[in-house]
Amino acid sequence: MSKNNFLKGAAILGIAGAIVKIMGAFYRIPLGNIIKTEGMGYYQTAYPLYVLLLTISTAGFPVAIAKLVSEKRALGDHKGAFKVFKVAFLGLLMAGILTSMFVFINAKGIVERLGNTNAYYSLIALVPALLFVPIMAAFRGYFQGRQTMTPTALSQIAEQFIRVVSGLGLTYYLIDRGMPIAAGGASFGGSAGAIAGAFVMVGIYFHERKEINKEMSTNLNEEEESVTKIIKDLLVIAIPITIGAAIVPIMNTIDTMLVLKRLQSVGFSKMEANELYGQLTGFAQTLINLPQVFSMALAISLVPAVSEANARRDYREIKNITSSGIRITLLIGLPCAFGLFVLAEPIIGLLYFRNPMETIISIGKILSILSFGVVFLTLVQSLTAVLQGLGKPIVPVVNLFIGAVIKVILTYILTGIRSINIKGAAISTVVAYFIASILDLISVRKYTKLKFNIKEVFINPLIASLGMALVAKVIYIGFMGIIGSKLATVAAIIIAAITYFILLILTGSLTYNDFELLPKGKNISDKLVKLKLLKR
Repeated sequence: MSKNNFLKGAAILGIAGAIVKIMGAFYRIPLGNIIKTEGMGYYQTAYPLYVLLLTISTAGFPVAIAKLVSEKRALGDHKGAFKVFKVAFLGLLMAGILTSMFVFINAKGIVERLGNTNAYYSLIALVPALLFVPIMAAFRGYFQGRQTMTPTALSQIAEQFIRVVSGLGLTYYLIDRGMPIAAGGASFGGSAGAIAGAFVMVGIYFHERKEINKEMSTNLNEEEESVTKIIKDLLVIAIPITIGAAIVPIMNTIDTMLVLKRLQSVGFSKMEANELYGQLTGFAQTLINLPQVFSMALAISLVPAVSEANARRDYREIKNITSSGIRITLLIGLPCAFGLFVLAEPIIGLLYFRNPMETIISIGKILSILSFGVVFLTLVQSLTAVLQGLGKPIVPVVNLFIGAVIKVILTYILTGIRSINIKGAAISTVVAYFIASILDLISVRKYTKLKFNIKEVFINPLIASLGMALVAKVIYIGFMGIIGSKLATVAAIIIAAITYFILLILTGSLTYNDFELLPKGKNISDKLVKLKLLKR
């Protein structure tokens, strides 16, 4: 997979991710306005554990499937690639059955241990998702290994659409039955979406089956690997990745228990602690997740791209892909971080306007802290993908674990200071990802021998992002007194985005090839070359 092809794959997933997040905004924003911080507290208490169990059953396997399938296809072993998928599918199906049964049987005991018994309905509603997401993950990994990102993109859109429609519909319907049950209705949206996404992937697979069979008929390798060997290869890749991917959900689950108890220990009531936790996880962190759409899309494309280049021992291509991946990551992460920082409170006021002003101000402060974590989180995702593609999956695991340990310590200390309270959890999250990203960057340089062009990769995107943030703040302050806070926020975001695009061109941060990722991108880039604003 060439650098341009891997970026096109990332662009497909990025566009799908943007659509998914827009739909998610139509879910989270009205949801937050309906069930408020109390309901969000119940919803978010169940969610980290659900994500943890889901991570254990699926996280490493899609990457492992994609890596093995892409490597075998690079060597002409198409039958071997398909056999990898079959073996992985059966394994993930079993994992889904076991994890869904575990939660169904132990749901009441789990929420009691988490210290929030009203989260029972939110947790039990997610049981079907634990069965269907692993099925979906197996198909996604196979198509990603074939370097076809469209199936994953379509399933993501279908999954989110059904999640939004069913989740909001159930929340509205159940709100009169009490906040815990309404939050359970919101959670069930995730299960309905997972079922829809799985059916889309299965449908695409059967549609493509003829082409897959035709490809296998041209197999160049007649030596068939045993099931035992495939399982071993999958586990060698998947286990370290799963452990690494599980660190964040484990961290969040620990946060759930730690934060609620620490807040109560410094004088906050159980209800106040639940609401503060809802502000952090249900509101502020939701906005932090938006830039991850593009960084995760990039990471998913990076793994098979680097794996294929590594299988061919094409070290020059590895360096090109890695450098391009880091540059694009910063082009995404930096403006999002600075934009969220300077407009934290106005954005919260725009989106969650039905909440009291005191709550909006509080969430704004949390978001302004978390915003800095966007840069480091997006870097961690891309650098982890590079290391996984290089066959070094344990390295990012260790790096993230170091960051996680420091996070737990800082969370315990800072949330126990009443004046800092919930903001301590936000600070510790930023520090954790900062440490992990620096360690990952050092590791990538070590294994790729890559020498970064500091100006091209770091300085230019930073200048463009700072300029954009300054414009956003000035526009907001200037317009607020004329058209009001909400419209001023919208105007500031739009003008800042246009400013950022212009500054990227002026600083040379965007290249000619980057425009190929956009619709009619070649026409745009050719016109910019004629205007001497872009080099070919």
